[in-house]
Amino acid sequence: MRQKSIVTVLLTLFVVAAHASGTPTAVNRVQGTYRSEAAGFRLTQLVTDLEHPWAIAFLPDGRTLITERPGRLWSYDGRTVTRIDGLPQITASGQGGLLDLIPDPDFERNSLIYFSYSSRFSGGLGTTVARARLSGSRLVDVQEIWRQNRASAGGRHFGSRLAFDGSGMLLITIGDRGQQDRSQDPNDHAGTLVRIAPDGSVPADNPFVRSDDGAADVWSYGHRNAQGIAINPDSGEIWLHEHGPQGGDELNIARAGDNHGWPVITHGVNYGTGTRIGVGTSAPGMEEPLIHWTPSIAPSGMAFYTGDLMSGWRGDIFIGALAGQHLRRVVIDGDRVVHQEVLLDRAIGRIRDVRQGPDGHLYLITDDRRGSLYRIDPQ
Repeated sequence: MRQKSIVTVLLTLFVVAAHASGTPTAVNRVQGTYRSEAAGFRLTQLVTDLEHPWAIAFLPDGRTLITERPGRLWSYDGRTVTRIDGLPQITASGQGGLLDLIPDPDFERNSLIYFSYSSRFSGGLGTTVARARLSGSRLVDVQEIWRQNRASAGGRHFGSRLAFDGSGMLLITIGDRGQQDRSQDPNDHAGTLVRIAPDGSVPADNPFVRSDDGAADVWSYGHRNAQGIAINPDSGEIWLHEHGPQGGDELNIARAGDNHGWPVITHGVNYGTGTRIGVGTSAPGMEEPLIHWTPSIAPSGMAFYTGDLMSGWRGDIFIGALAGQHLRRVVIDGDRVVHQEVLLDRAIGRIRDVRQGPDGHLYLITDDRRGSLYRIDPQ
């Protein structure tokens, strides 16, 4: 009996290990139908067995790229899933690993993609951004273009969302690395939004270029851990959301040189004790959020919907919720949030990323040891 038990345990461990290093599976099956206040929709599961997927991006040839936090990159063409080789050394520790990615706006000409990841340097960990050319199923000419200026111990709050602004500059969100006071020093990359040119150089119109008040590549600061960023298609402004402590998740507009207040002002409180952080919810010279979510929903991923398939959603923001385990629809009027709706409540788990595809569909990924890629279709 004992020998049989040992064999059973070993077989179980073998199966788990095989899954952990296995290939995700293309499934293309309808998960269910759902209702929104604005439209009915159908949810289709496209890929499963993804290990803690973190980001999705779309290529002009119809492929979808998917990162897995442990350090793998996959391509999905609608039928099969293929591994992309050629990544640099990635240190997957805690919340770190291979994180966001985004194709160059001129990808059809230059085949460049940009990706963020945690790496080890100077005795600690920090967020790094590289770019590479995608040649078939391999990255070539990999080039590190940016690295945060101070590594630190621990595996928390890497931020790492990427976006291109309207002038073609690359935006990088950087978390406070679990050391909250660093966010109030704009010369320290922790707790900032960084803005660089695609080659890693500093744009001449960044707010601290001609000042010693902050690092030349910093756009805004006082952030805690922003994991969603998107450009408002109407105003061209940078919208981002960030995790609060216990409560106090925020939706913000990040303008040049802004101080968003963390940890001096917040609607959140200390974990466990519930004690106040900082001076309260407002202070001179610090930006207050458009809205805050208390209790926390743990927002991650963000997309403005501009498609025609779901016309009732056009102009709305869609945000994934990790702790909240839902997709949040945020209706705006200019710079004001006028309504919110919870979709897919507890239906598929922790939603890590939300993107609009070139086909006008919304795509989601769920963060789990067996995470999935989903597509929202009109009903």
